[in-house]
Amino acid sequence: MLESKVSGPTNDAAVNQSDTAAILYSSGTTGKVKGVMITHRNLIAMIAGLYHNKRAKDEEENTHSVSLFTLPLFHIFGFFMLIRAASMGESVVLMEKFDFVKMLEAVERHRVTYIPVTPPLVVAMAKSDLVDKYDLSSLQVLGCGGAPLGKEVSGRFRKKFPHVEIFQGYGLTETSGGATRTIGPEEATRHGSAGRLSENMEAKIVDPQTGEALPPGQRGELWLRGPAVMKGYAGDDAATATTLDSEGWLKTGDLCYFDSDGFLFIVDRLKELIKYKAYQVPPAELEHLLQSIPEVADAAVIPCCSRNV
Repeated sequence: MLESKVSGPTNDAAVNQSDTAAILYSSGTTGKVKGVMITHRNLIAMIAGLYHNKRAKDEEENTHSVSLFTLPLFHIFGFFMLIRAASMGESVVLMEKFDFVKMLEAVERHRVTYIPVTPPLVVAMAKSDLVDKYDLSSLQVLGCGGAPLGKEVSGRFRKKFPHVEIFQGYGLTETSGGATRTIGPEEATRHGSAGRLSENMEAKIVDPQTGEALPPGQRGELWLRGPAVMKGYAGDDAATATTLDSEGWLKTGDLCYFDSDGFLFIVDRLKELIKYKAYQVPPAELEHLLQSIPEVADAAVIPCCSRNV
């Protein structure tokens, strides 16, 4: 800490929980970049939830958590994971820029126990032979978010790294990070699921056309409400009113469904569905099928207009 040499009284600013603590940028549900106002209350709610579910450590192991960040800190995923690590008293290893080999070297050198990742990195670790050249035995958990992780990729990773658990989650900048998450080894085996609702979070699946709430098993738009939901978009009241209704429900723009046990499954973005004849085809499902082929390193599916279909 730097010592202050300023003498005399200081002017302490009054800060309320409803005040904006950070502004992070998001395309939201309309595609136009907007500044998301995250309040102190939003962050307090998220941290309180993590503390509530903090896993008890085995005292005999006497291990200290070390997190490696491959994510940009201006993104809500990286931003909140940094706050999480600080609040949990973890050590943090930061990379100047992402490099797969240097990441593996960092895990070995610093005995990293936890890495927040996105699905492409899980794919790379599952398919690359480079991982066999490094001692990754300290690694315990990957926290995966940003996009759905396919069952085939998850299974292949677990076969290669049986000692590493993959905890999945789902969230938006507008929810200050994770809105759902898997907790513990049993929930981690729910392939394809983004977990159950986080603490203090409400959800419902809504028919995008009628606004009617749908039962478990039916696909619709995911709406969320709770103390972690944003204050609004900075300087854009119109976008705020479009995304947040009068009862505080956040319209995510994501096509999802809950199963009978309360686990959330992300299908795709509503606006990214490919319309083929009478079908609504989620690109993510096709990508997962392509990624299951051993010869395919990664895959992306986008629509293309054709007059022949």
